[in-house]
Amino acid sequence: MEDSRLYKISYYNQDKVYELYAKQVYEADLYGFITIEEIVFGSQSELVIDPTEEKLKTEFESVKRSFVPMHSVIRIDEVKEQGLCKIRDSKGPSNSVATFPTKRGA
Repeated sequence: MEDSRLYKISYYNQDKVYELYAKQVYEADLYGFITIEEIVFGSQSELVIDPTEEKLKTEFESVKRSFVPMHSVIRIDEVKEQGLCKIRDSKGPSNSVATFPTKRGA
């Protein structure tokens, strides 16, 4: 039995992309939602504190279980090591997608 599974969840929330690490992710009983439980944050012993991770800690400190709409989920990865939880803009140079120009009318 593997108790050490860790998941990285990326999803859209109000024009931002949230990246969280959690021990449990599964389809919710609520239709169209996934459930995120046991959200994991970095250790308190680190010298450098990331302000976005601190904001997420504050936002999720009393949350037992979070329900995220499936259409907001970007991806879910099972990872070996925990990284930093972060919030980033959903519109930026790394997320820009341009359509291929097409010739119209001829």
